[in-house]
Amino acid sequence: MTTNLDDADLTILRLLQKDCRIGLEQLAQDCSLSVPSVQRRLKKLRESDLIQQEVAILNPARFSYKMTFVVLVELDRESLDQLDHFRKRAKADPQVQQCYYVTGDADFILICTAQDMQDFEALTHRLFFENSNVRRFRTSVAMERTKVGMALPI
Repeated sequence: MTTNLDDADLTILRLLQKDCRIGLEQLAQDCSLSVPSVQRRLKKLRESDLIQQEVAILNPARFSYKMTFVVLVELDRESLDQLDHFRKRAKADPQVQQCYYVTGDADFILICTAQDMQDFEALTHRLFFENSNVRRFRTSVAMERTKVGMALPI
């Protein structure tokens, strides 16, 4: 599908990645298209799953989630069932913001948030200590949120 994208589609996608609240009129002006044309293109981009989700990014500090953790997780067994079990637990936990199945020294890398160290400790009990298949996990505490985003350089 990406080969069928023209400059207007790419412009729409770039603008939405910066601010998904941008109005149809502004999108139409920036793309030199009519509002109905932009609406049709948006519908097509959403239906084709090029736009997966439109979300609001909250300021974690305003909600007392001041801490970010990068956690490398090693599993004992990597059977499909065990991998799926870990994925489901990670997806289900609201404090896990991102979860990646990776190659290298770890099996998974998680980006997690917590209000404080006690809150993170409770998360480690839920996800790691209560899972007999977790061999070990290593945690780094983020000192600063230098860049946070999911935009693609299109």
